[in-house]
Amino acid sequence: MSFQAANGRFIVWVTLFIGVISQIMPLPSAVDTWRPDWLLMIVLYWSIALPHRYNILTAWMLGLVLDILLGATLGVRSLAMSLVIYVAILHCQRLRNFPKWQQSLVIMLLICMYHLVIYWVEFVMQEAVFDTDLFLPAISGLVIWPWIFWILRRVRRHYKVR
Repeated sequence: MSFQAANGRFIVWVTLFIGVISQIMPLPSAVDTWRPDWLLMIVLYWSIALPHRYNILTAWMLGLVLDILLGATLGVRSLAMSLVIYVAILHCQRLRNFPKWQQSLVIMLLICMYHLVIYWVEFVMQEAVFDTDLFLPAISGLVIWPWIFWILRRVRRHYKVR
């Protein structure tokens, strides 16, 4: 393994670590309901950009880490993130060619899918109550996706991540 390949993998894992930290960072309750799913969007970017390297297994491991850090039922976010990444990888060629506004809409739908899977599993296991605030992170993800895409693409090209 060359130094450049190892450097590229290190950069990706640094961005994923930043996503985990951003996801668990405490925020005021008024802002917390609008918190974008940073980790999910970063994993989505890497799985669309490099589907052969960052895929369902990466999503499953990071979802498990997120479950542990949030103190949630083990495996709920792993399942939801894996399903979303599966759908994204299944259509990654199309997603790459979409204009940014259309890509943002698809990402919003994937984030909605993520939250609905989490809600569904929690409802089956613990009788969770449905709340419309469930979709607020999807709206903020819609707005933030073009910037995340732009930043991570610049990082990928600067560090020659392949």
